[in-house]
This record gives sequence, C-alpha cells and structure tokens, in this order.
Amino acid sequence: ETVYQDLALVPQLTVAQNLFLNREITLFGKVGWLSAGKMRRLAKKYLEDIKVEIPDIDAEAASLSGGQRQAVAIARSLLGEPSVVLLDEPTAALGVVQTKQVLNLIRTLRERQLGVVIISHNLADVFDVADRIIVLRLGGRVATFDVHGVSAEDVVAAITGAEFGAAPDELEEPS
Repeated sequence: ETVYQDLALVPQLTVAQNLFLNREITLFGKVGWLSAGKMRRLAKKYLEDIKVEIPDIDAEAASLSGGQRQAVAIARSLLGEPSVVLLDEPTAALGVVQTKQVLNLIRTLRERQLGVVIISHNLADVFDVADRIIVLRLGGRVATFDVHGVSAEDVVAAITGAEFGAAPDELEEPS
C-alpha cells in the first residue's frame, strides 16, 4: 500500500468513513445498506490497536490536526493487511508534536513486522526510524547505508554528489 503526500482524505467525511472509503462494510454482502455502526466500531478498535489517538471517530477529517490526518491515511492503508507500506514524505508540513505522532506510528508498524519504505528529505526523521538509507539521484541508486554506521554528512554527500567530487553543474540532468 502507498500513502501519498497529499493523503487523499475526504475532508467532509468522518474518520471512520475515510478509513473504510472504497472498502465499505454492508449489511447484506456486496449489495446493501452501509453498516455505519460496524465500521465505526471497527475503526475505533483498529486505531487503538495501532496506537493512534483520535479523540472522536465521528470527527470530520477537516477538523483533525495534520498528524492525525496522516495517521488516518496510514491506518487506511493497513486495512488490506499489506506486507509493505510506502510513505511519501510522511512528516512534510507537520509540526513537532504531529511529527512525533507519525514517527511513533511508523515504529508501531515496524513492531508489527511490516516493511516500511519512507521517501523523505528530512534526515532527522529518517535517522530516527530507519534501518537502512538508500539515496537516489537522477533516477538511480547512488548509495546504500546502514543507519547505524553512517553520519548525516555522508548521506548529504551522497545526495549532492560531493562524495564523487562532482561539481554542482555536473549533477544537472542532461538536456
């Protein structure tokens, strides 16, 4: 499953409705009335299971903090029980408190033995939750590091091309 940077939540829908969007539970199988009560109960239990604190399961997504919206989007991706979750810039534009919430959720995913791939420019977050760092530049992998055996300076050098002695203009894509 993938959680995109824009989250793809519907602001006017509740937390439970967003979690089950396109995975609605009905009363009579594939065709029937939506089982809103069951979806609410399952949403609440599911969020508790992955340690996500949302004060009101009936709150509209628009009323949630950035970290809470990110947590709902991540939780939604887990409903299909994937083995790997790809998170695109999961802490972009979040404050300190919300970033901490999302990083704690990522740790919870790891504890559940899920593969978690994070695309991020925030090296502090990457070093906080990653085991391995893969640096891509100009569409290709240029370096792979064990997070415990590398410094942020080494990673930045790989990102910028400095470890190859490349001048900045040499790193531009060819016309």
